[in-house]
Parts: sequence; structure tokens; C-alpha cells
Amino acid sequence: MIRAQEIYKSFGDHLVLNNVTVEFHKGKTNLIIGQSGSGKTVLMKCLVGLYGIDQGEILYDARVFSKMTFRQKRTIRKEIGMLFQGGALFDYMTVEENIMFPLTMFSDMTLQKRKERADFCLRRVNLENANKLMPSELSGGMTKRVAIARAISLNPAYLFCDEPNSGLDPQTANVIDNLISEITREFEITTIINTHDMNSVVEIGDNIAFIYEGQLWWEGDKHQILNTDNKEINEFVFASELTRKLK
Repeated sequence: MIRAQEIYKSFGDHLVLNNVTVEFHKGKTNLIIGQSGSGKTVLMKCLVGLYGIDQGEILYDARVFSKMTFRQKRTIRKEIGMLFQGGALFDYMTVEENIMFPLTMFSDMTLQKRKERADFCLRRVNLENANKLMPSELSGGMTKRVAIARAISLNPAYLFCDEPNSGLDPQTANVIDNLISEITREFEITTIINTHDMNSVVEIGDNIAFIYEGQLWWEGDKHQILNTDNKEINEFVFASELTRKLK
């Protein structure tokens, strides 16, 4: 579980997050949604410590992350997996080397154990025998699956995904959504996804936080979002769906 408690964040005179309190649950796909400029990306960056907060607390299973020293935060970061928007694979490394990179950095595994773990992660994302491929040889969907394999290589307790479906066709996006959801449940991970994709919202949104003008404006699940009478969330859902259909 991760909890943001009464979070404030400003850049200069611009207040970006205004008294945001939200909880992200273990074994659930927790989605952060909102319009561009709403503060949702800033919230995610605060949660992982890329931005410091002005006021409030961020807790990882009762550990007050926001008040830790750099060294103390490093311990928690070893429990975090990151799935970046473009995959962010190292283009000079093979698939196997990309997946082993966090293991080399943060574990004392032998080379053989790291290779075995890479094999396991590749099997889990249905990419057996892709070890020696280079990123330039991968499709968009394969790139995202390798990035997921790397993100789970350290068996994280927490998984952050930034626009995981960006640049993917709808069918491949569904594959990625389902894979993230399955892994979340299988390994009891606290997964937080920053997304604009309404298909993701209605398919895998176990817990949805809608950020509007820097505030937590609405919270619910994939069933409740389609039946709410909240004006702002309805406008966002309608606009997002219309944009998707026009693409």
C-alpha cells in the first residue's frame, strides 16, 4: 500500500497539487487519470521521490518515505519497478542485458542466477527465447513487454507505469493492460498507472483517482466511473472517448 497524505506541491508561485490525499492498494491496478496539466504526472513523480513535496506525507506500507534520507529512500527504491512511457530500453544492450541491468545494480546475484531470473521474466511476458535480440529488432508491443520484464526483475513490491499504452494499437494495448493486471494480482504488487487511455480505465481500473486542477476530485472503480454524476469526470470521460474514436 502507498498513501499520499495531504500533499502540497508548488513550482514557484504555481500550486500544482493542493491537499491531495489518496491511497493505492496492494494487489490492485491503481490508475491516476486527469487532463494534461491537472497534476497527475507531478503526483506520480512525488510518489517515487523525483520531486520533493512542500507539505504532507508519502507512506510506503507505514514507512514515511517523504521524510527519509537519500540512503533510506534507496532501500525502498530497490522495491520499486518502473515502466517508462517509451519503454526506455538501453539500445546498446540485448533484451537479456536490459532485464539483468537492475539485478546487476541492486542485487548480489551471480551471473547465472541473473540469467535465470531474466529467463523467468521473459517467460512471464510471453517472450521466450528473445534474450539475444536488440531493442531495434522489437515491435512496439514487444518493447513494452521487455520493459515490463525488466520492471519486475527485482520482484518489486511497487510498480509504477507511465502511460504504458502510449503509441500502441488498441489490440496490443489490451495485451499490455491484461499483462500488467495479471502480474499485479499474481505477485501482490501495488501498481500505480498514469494513463489517458479510457480503455485501460474501464478494463483494469480497480481503483481510479481523478485529479482535477491539482485536487483529488473523484475516486472510484471501473464500474462506478461509468455511472457517476460528477460533472468534471463525465466531461473527461466523454472527451477522452471522443478523441479515441476520432483517431
